[in-house]
Amino acid sequence: MMDVVLPQLGESVTEGTLNKWLKQPGDVVHKYDPLVEVITDKVTAEVPADYDGTLTEILVAEGETVAVGTVICRISAVGESDRTDGALDPIQMAKVPTREARPDGEMPSTAALNDGERPAAQPAPMGGSAEDVAQQTDMKRRYSPAVLRLAEEHGLDLARVRGSGTGGRITRRDVLAFVQAQSQTPSPVEPLAPLPASPAGNAATVGAAAEDNIVDAGTIRKTIAKKMLESKQTAPHAWTMVEADVTSLVDFRQRKKAEFKRNEGIDLTYLPFFIKAVAEALKQFPLLNASWVENQIHMHRSINISIAVATDEALSVPVIHHADRLSLGGLAHAVNDLAARARSGRLQMADIEGGTFTVNNTGAFGSVLSQPIINMPQAAILSVESIVKRPVVVNDAIAIRSMVNLCLSLDHRLLDGWVSGQFLQAVKSRLEGFGEDTVLY
Repeated sequence: MMDVVLPQLGESVTEGTLNKWLKQPGDVVHKYDPLVEVITDKVTAEVPADYDGTLTEILVAEGETVAVGTVICRISAVGESDRTDGALDPIQMAKVPTREARPDGEMPSTAALNDGERPAAQPAPMGGSAEDVAQQTDMKRRYSPAVLRLAEEHGLDLARVRGSGTGGRITRRDVLAFVQAQSQTPSPVEPLAPLPASPAGNAATVGAAAEDNIVDAGTIRKTIAKKMLESKQTAPHAWTMVEADVTSLVDFRQRKKAEFKRNEGIDLTYLPFFIKAVAEALKQFPLLNASWVENQIHMHRSINISIAVATDEALSVPVIHHADRLSLGGLAHAVNDLAARARSGRLQMADIEGGTFTVNNTGAFGSVLSQPIINMPQAAILSVESIVKRPVVVNDAIAIRSMVNLCLSLDHRLLDGWVSGQFLQAVKSRLEGFGEDTVLY
């Protein structure tokens, strides 16, 4: 019998949520077959089997979040029985009656003990034999983390719960059913009278219960919510913004996009231009390409740009590694490839690791101003807003120009307004410099 543990699904990932079991107890599995779908704050991935065999036991239920290294299931290898050493499972051991030696030193037969057999769920008495104590300890060790956590939350003695799993094992569903049954048992204690509430408060409560449609947030949304809260509570966010005149960039792209589509087979969007400007500015101001880790500033040598890709169900942040080494055409292909694979759920671990700065294209859905949350442990995130034509003053005259807002959220532990403002000015200068002489390759 071999344990399958939750693997490390990313360099900074410490836990994962089991979204869906792809195999069930009793299923034959082959090496590299996907066993379960796991969601982390960085990626949704499948955990494969390491060898051929049969899935014998699932220890963590769907929807449960556990730490990396937690045993999530067990597989018996080909030709291996559930207990190769001939020992009984702890739950089977609980069904074997205790046999006491007769005065003549011989043990009574099993048949002679049928009338005095103890039920499996009855706990061993305190101060019992070493075998009884060992049995209790072994059974407790074999409870899944989800079951133990629920028992702690409800102050429940698991010896009172009847298991419905393989070999009588107690599952998370068994615990919840037991708790629900206990809650429905009438209490002999008279309930305290409720505190008086205002009429307005009562109306609001009744309205919520009668009219609101309560929908489960889902595993992915809960994971995103957890990480966003962690970022806001950990990093003191500051925010600043500049606007850039990208009229020349808009004209250049308009002239080149049809030719680029014919030659490359993909659209020439604005995002590669913004990523290029950011990557070059990060070379000039490397403190923006850093992280705050345990009261130290980690300056990253590689410039790896994370891009946010949203779908109806999830938010992925794949990474363009060494973005500063790519041409505009190369960045266009990188963006197109990562976005397509993110939306189809085909991202690999290497695609989401190592990001050092995030560019978020909120302008794609018409936003003109936003305050993004930092993608921890990065130092900052830049939101590129929608390009909008509006009147501006140029050489003391009013002109219609294509303008864009660049919104920067920064970790104030390592970044101040001075360096952040200079960085934004560098990005602005490069964007306003795109035009007739720009080279795509």
